[in-house]
Amino acid sequence: MLLIYSHKISNRLTYTCNLLFKDLGQCEFEITKDKNRFDEYNGPKLCYSYRRREGDMVFIRSVELLYETGIKDLELKVTDWEDSICLFPTDQQSDLPFDLFAASFFMTSRYEEYLPHMRDLYERFDAQMSVAEQHGFLNQAVVNRWAESLYVQLESKFSGFKINRNKYDVFTTIDIDNAWAYLEKGIVRTLAGFAKSLLTLNFKSFIERFKVILGLERDAYDTYEYQEKIQEKYKLKLIYFILLGDYGKNDKNIPFHSLKFQRLIKSLADIGIAGIHPSFGSNSSPKRLEKEIKRLENIIKRDVEHSRQHFLKLRLPDTYRNLIEFGVKNDYTMGYASKPGFRAGICTPFYFYDLDMELETNLKVHPFAFMEGTFKYYMNLSPEEAKPHVLGFIEEVKKYNGVFISLWHNDSLNDRGIWKGWRNLFEDMQEAALK
Repeated sequence: MLLIYSHKISNRLTYTCNLLFKDLGQCEFEITKDKNRFDEYNGPKLCYSYRRREGDMVFIRSVELLYETGIKDLELKVTDWEDSICLFPTDQQSDLPFDLFAASFFMTSRYEEYLPHMRDLYERFDAQMSVAEQHGFLNQAVVNRWAESLYVQLESKFSGFKINRNKYDVFTTIDIDNAWAYLEKGIVRTLAGFAKSLLTLNFKSFIERFKVILGLERDAYDTYEYQEKIQEKYKLKLIYFILLGDYGKNDKNIPFHSLKFQRLIKSLADIGIAGIHPSFGSNSSPKRLEKEIKRLENIIKRDVEHSRQHFLKLRLPDTYRNLIEFGVKNDYTMGYASKPGFRAGICTPFYFYDLDMELETNLKVHPFAFMEGTFKYYMNLSPEEAKPHVLGFIEEVKKYNGVFISLWHNDSLNDRGIWKGWRNLFEDMQEAALK
């Protein structure tokens, strides 16, 4: 067992130790503020404090962040360190030249998202506001890197002591924002679609819609047979996030009462996990969120425990508190729309720490590495140009035994129009991630 000494034990410190030694590794540990017990302990030990204890140990000099409560503006220092960066630098007496406990907490608690900041068009915390993007380490799983450096320190200091690393894993997630391009839209929306095509002189769309409705052509967004084929080929772990909100400006999926849509949802739940895709409108109405979750539960006849916010609209701590209230245990929203990379600086699932309440919750956060739409719409990349980015994220996650999670949509896999060639990248990604 690893014994950790601190002059004060706080909820933040306990959470961070759980993160470093339970979530990222498999190491039995105990925290104590008993100086005599720590000094007399003969096993592996770590001193996390402002002052070093005597004896053989790993020493990490602490800053004040984990002993504080509340949220305040921080004078955050970012410095280069080895092949990465570090936050909260300390001094050379520490076995690592920065407080990696505070740095890990800062990143995973999303401390910076509680501070005043500019929001994007959809009222989201944008990548450009993050310390990771501003200092160029958004593509690095820095928390995993810091943890590995700590493990190496402990294992080299104490002969025979070994921290078991997690096993690398892969999940492919697919958002169903709009199950079909033309089908099951109802008479009003269908007629409006025809009218819009005529008014904009988009005769190609008019004819395509007509053929699809008559059953003469496959709907462009109907890629479900392809998905099932790829799932069987690669034995993919699939998670589907399904939008079941009422029709609105930013919520335009198929009406939830459509029997065809319900049959589709049931079939998707047979080959993967069916999770809720809380509507844009639900962010301002917990009652809507509850209603949408119940809709999915009634369709699949099981509890809904997985979610990802539509438009990746995440506002802390409210969004996560609402999910917890209605029984969601796993959320997959932790990533940016405008940039690929690790929003929380980590490539391993971790538990949400509520900064306002100062407690660790039971909601597990699953960070994703990228969304295909980020490459297409925000970065204007072709699938060939996006491929090196994808392979780089896979390499990073593999190296640090994380969970590689990517975000796709049913329409981006149709290999038509603007998405021509993206199927190739989807399959190349599977080949690289699973080998």
